[in-house]
Amino acid sequence: MEKYELLAPAGDFSMLAAAVNAGADAVYFGLKEFSMRAKAGNFMIEDLDEIEKMSKSKNVKRYLTLNTIIYNSELKKIEKIIQKVKGKVDAIICWDFAVISLCRKYQIPFFVSTQASVSNIESAKFFKQIGAKRIILARELNLKQIKEISKIIDIETFCHGAMCVAVSGRCFTSQFLFNKSANRGECLHPCRRSYTVKDDEGNELKVENSRIFSAKDLCTLPFIEKMKKAGIKSFKIEGRNRDARYVDAVVRVYRKALDKKLSKKEIAEGMEELKKIYNKGYSSGFYLKTPTADDFAKTENNASAEKKHFVGKVTHYFDNVGVAAVKLVSGLNIGDKIVIIGDTTGIVKSEIDSIEINRKSEVKGKKGQEIGIKLPKVRKNDEVYLIKKDK
Repeated sequence: MEKYELLAPAGDFSMLAAAVNAGADAVYFGLKEFSMRAKAGNFMIEDLDEIEKMSKSKNVKRYLTLNTIIYNSELKKIEKIIQKVKGKVDAIICWDFAVISLCRKYQIPFFVSTQASVSNIESAKFFKQIGAKRIILARELNLKQIKEISKIIDIETFCHGAMCVAVSGRCFTSQFLFNKSANRGECLHPCRRSYTVKDDEGNELKVENSRIFSAKDLCTLPFIEKMKKAGIKSFKIEGRNRDARYVDAVVRVYRKALDKKLSKKEIAEGMEELKKIYNKGYSSGFYLKTPTADDFAKTENNASAEKKHFVGKVTHYFDNVGVAAVKLVSGLNIGDKIVIIGDTTGIVKSEIDSIEINRKSEVKGKKGQEIGIKLPKVRKNDEVYLIKKDK
């Protein structure tokens, strides 16, 4: 059976741990500079040894994104970065020819970013000729077009996550409105807001869907078998600005789907899991057909069936009894579902079946109290979240 790579986002250490533990084959991440997700936690060069340690425990590959526009004044800085990361990452994801040239100079494998908008065979041949090991194709392609290009070079495509209304991300709305360039990883996502359409004479148009610039999220799970047949080698999950809970859920669902052919029941169960985490509704993107009005979001923010609410932090973990002490900023009750997120822990899910306060059993913990609850291994300063169903 053919092995497909499942590539997960790592915006910080908790997301990295979640990806590794959930079964990702590879992770992609950015540094504090030159990343298309500047608002993600991102990493320092000094973190690369720890990233390697966490990843190599399960043979997870590490891909560094250096995929923003590069200016003249930054050429020396980007070269120093590439020199320092040599041997510490498995490949660099890039598209600027200055970065490609430096990857060639220092003999670091590179993948061509979706920012290059590769959408045809001749472009694929060109990048292969100059040394690219893989191409992340433009998002505007359907499965038939992808299959043709996959005969030239290894292909990576997105299988899940947010989509830009400009599709491949070359949008200038954030730059015009807030002087924050999407092409420098600083997008403030003004496309996801509600708008009133007004003409020069002051006439206003009430639009049925006020999120006229906001695309639904991509989800390929219902047609994942067609994706497999399209010659795709790496299935990429978008989401470096999300959290460990999102990474854990999406990786687990797609890991199962890539490892075997799912039944209709299993696909339905997977979709229910995906609806619980952050999304703006789901779309098939360009893979099956050209998007229509149905592929625009009906909600401005999060349409997930469940939401997480911060309730406190772990202050101590007692290994001998498997109990965590948690300082609460909000109440918790027996029966509540929680998740614990931490840089080393990744994510732990649990349901509270007992609460102790000052060694006495209680049915609830209140804001300001420190409570004891039984949990699998967690760590000091891990964050605790209550999971609530969206009404």
